[in-house]
Parts: sequence; structure tokens; C-alpha cells
Amino acid sequence: MSSRLSPIDTAKFVAAKRACDFVEDGMRVGLGTGSTAAWLVRCLGEMVNEDGLRITGVPTSSRTADLARKVGIKVVSLDEAKWLDVTIDGADEFDGELNLIKGGGGALLQEKIVATASDRMVVIADRTKQVETLGAFPLPIEVVPFGWQTTKALVEETLSSLDVMGDSGILRMIGDTPFVTDEGNYIIDLHLHRIDNARQLALILNQIPGIVENGLFIDICDVVVMGHGDGRVEVRDINTGVRTEDRIEFIDNDNLFTDLTD
Repeated sequence: MSSRLSPIDTAKFVAAKRACDFVEDGMRVGLGTGSTAAWLVRCLGEMVNEDGLRITGVPTSSRTADLARKVGIKVVSLDEAKWLDVTIDGADEFDGELNLIKGGGGALLQEKIVATASDRMVVIADRTKQVETLGAFPLPIEVVPFGWQTTKALVEETLSSLDVMGDSGILRMIGDTPFVTDEGNYIIDLHLHRIDNARQLALILNQIPGIVENGLFIDICDVVVMGHGDGRVEVRDINTGVRTEDRIEFIDNDNLFTDLTD
């Protein structure tokens, strides 16, 4: 094991490394966004360069596209690929039915489009992302900039009558300016604390004018690969009900372990 990695980074790395087993030569692969997904891209890049793996990557953000090209993965748009064999991405939360909250990295719209254009979605995460009920992590919604304050007010009014524990929304900022997605939209983070009916909430949110998409991924994820700080990896397949556990052993790789904060 690498002494250079913290337990949380070890968990992310081993989850990403195990998820590479779902990728085969010739596949079209959706590449997620976020710190855990960045580990996956690095691992796949190593397989491309050292093992001759041939894949085509469809990134879910400009950040992921830049990293994929940097490590040698062929990158195309979803329109070019048309359909994907698998998408591998992280999650901010997942529950026992493998429903997710995503969007902490600000790429939820592209992530949802890519995931639903795939035969299979695999989520990679550390154990802290597993929850009994979604909602502790703020739920992102992507909104058009025009009239965003009106959209926010409509959302908060709607939430007050739903089965959630909070109803406040906060515009995501970078310093003194709003965070802007790759599509030129804003993100409002909803602090709900607990979501008792995620399916209902997802449907209702997307009916509010101004909302482009929400960060609830319902019935999209097929497999969760969960890493632990000691190198153990749990794999759960929601379709087959099969759960497995193994351990990933690894040594320092200067190329793979650089720029850990990407």
C-alpha cells in the first residue's frame, strides 16, 4: 500500500481501480466528474498506455475531458459515440436502492445525460457516501440564469409542502460570482437534510420553470463499487442482488499519484 495516500484517498483509489474491471477493450465509456472519477480516469489512462487498452471516452465535463486527453484516452462527444457500454462516475450520496445525489462537482446535467445513454452505470465511492436516507448532502439543481431568484422562490415554496426536513436553497458561488456550469447555467444547492420520497421530489422539481435538471439519480445506477481506507472493496449489483468483497493491493506509482487534488 502507498504511504502517500490518506485513508479517504485510498478508498477512492481502490474503488476506481476495481471499477476498471467493468471496462473491456473496444468499449465506449462514460467518464464521470469529481475527485473519485479522476482516479478512474488516471487508472484507465495507465491501462491504455501500459496494457494497450483501446477505449473511447465520453467525458461529463470539460475538466474530465482535459484529464482524459492528458492521460492518453481518446475523447469524443456523446453525439459521436451515440450510445455507451458503461458509465463510471462518483456520487455524493447513495442509498440502499442505489438511488443517488450527484452534482457536487457542478456537472449533474451532463452526468445524467451520459449515464442514461449507457447500458450500465457503475458508481465508485468511499464508504462515507452510503446513507440510509438521501438528503444530508445538499441537493443541487441546475437552473437557467434568467429569473433564477424567481425559480429559487418557487422551489422553496414547493418544498414547504413536501416530505423533506428543510426548504432553503443557496446559489452556488465561486468567490463573489455565481458558479457557472459547462452549459452556462447556475446551480442552487437545496439544504433538505432528509428526503423521504426521492422519486416524487425528482419529478416535481423538473416541472418547475427555470430548472434544467436536478441531482437525484433514480433507477439509473446498476452497480456501486465502495472503497475502504484499508484497501477493501465492496461491489453491489442492484440487478442481480450479488454482493462481493475483495482487497486491492498496490504500490506507489509516481505517474498515477500526482496531482491528487484534481
